[in-house]
Amino acid sequence: MNYQKQYQEKLISPKKAASFVESGDWLDYGWGVAHSQDFDQALAERMEELYDVKVRGGVEMWIPEILKKDPKGEHFTWNSWHVGGPIRKYINEGVAFYGPLRYSELPRWYRENVERIHIACMQVSPMDKHGYFSFGPSASHMTAMLEKTDMVIVEVNKNMPRCLGGFESEVHISQVDYIIEGSNKPMATLPEGKFSELDEKVAKLIVEEIPNGACLQLGIGGMPNAVGSILAQSDLKDLGVHTEMYVDGFVDMSLAGKITGAKKNIDRFRQTFAFAAGSQKLYDFMDDNPQIMSAPVDYTNDIRVISSIDNFMSINNAVDIDLFGQVSSETSGTRHISGAGGQLDFVLGAYLSKGGKSFICLASTLEKKDGTKISRIRPTLTTGSVVTDTRTNTHYVVTEYGKVNLKGTSTWERAEKLISIANPIFHDELIEEAEKIGIWRRSNKR
Repeated sequence: MNYQKQYQEKLISPKKAASFVESGDWLDYGWGVAHSQDFDQALAERMEELYDVKVRGGVEMWIPEILKKDPKGEHFTWNSWHVGGPIRKYINEGVAFYGPLRYSELPRWYRENVERIHIACMQVSPMDKHGYFSFGPSASHMTAMLEKTDMVIVEVNKNMPRCLGGFESEVHISQVDYIIEGSNKPMATLPEGKFSELDEKVAKLIVEEIPNGACLQLGIGGMPNAVGSILAQSDLKDLGVHTEMYVDGFVDMSLAGKITGAKKNIDRFRQTFAFAAGSQKLYDFMDDNPQIMSAPVDYTNDIRVISSIDNFMSINNAVDIDLFGQVSSETSGTRHISGAGGQLDFVLGAYLSKGGKSFICLASTLEKKDGTKISRIRPTLTTGSVVTDTRTNTHYVVTEYGKVNLKGTSTWERAEKLISIANPIFHDELIEEAEKIGIWRRSNKR
């Protein structure tokens, strides 16, 4: 089979690709660092002649051109499966919209609930000698999405790392309708290894709980990155990786020889992930690396798969937690921040794992722009805040003031434990509020 001949026959310009879009269409841009760029630019230039074009994406690393060009959403509607920082303001202004769904459910949702997608266009790595384009660091739900797409357009970026499977980690040229040779923009990056002294305090409390041979899932942010940095300098060995998001902390641990995957019950010696974002160092490490296993999110985030791995350690951030143990990681009141992602799946899966633990970590205090401080451990969640992890599922909670295990505790025990790791300046206030809502015993410690 002459794949190069097929390649040349399917090659078109971004402008030509964008010309296929019609008013009323549903489009898909892929996921994270693989979002379309050149097609997006060409589509934005057609704004005035199009109406009611609806586009899906998620984990935005930059503002799509169609949003920049149409800031009031009169021509294009952006729909995000997990809100990235660059588009947060559009979500909170009601111009773009979030789709509440557990991330692990996306492949099934596409296969069973989507009627048709007119066009899907995402960045991929260059075609290999067998005719395959890698989804790069964003296998996620791409295969399921393309199965429901009428016209598949790939945008080739030479800077996209080729991430090996796994499965459902690439698309064959025979399944592609058109090819754009993109402008080869550098990979979108996140700041490398940024964490504070507070993050490090929290991380050290978590690392104390991690045994040799544990399997790790790290969320995004300073605290999980601090955990990775401390583990890289620790005496632990034979750690494994099975995660939703692959982050720089895993690279640091790998280069320090801490990750072997030798003790994993499944996918031994492989670091399994659904998508990745980080520094250029991360992308270079992932490229053509057989140790890294790219897989769809309905596998990486499947509670049954997670629970089958012994000593599974799940480490994630939160926005707020209340004295009942309800965790909000998506919103602050009605102000949208991110999304459900896979946090609940990993909280549940880790607890079901033999020897497993899940950790929700957060700074005890938030300092507002005017300098006032508020406790992130609250009597009840702010009105409008979304519960990401219910109180029955929360396991360990960690702040810079300590760590507590909430499993099996009554309401008064939870209140006491959580107040103990709040900033001391808020203790009396939290106790008073706990008394008002009937979860503070008279014999409780003060």
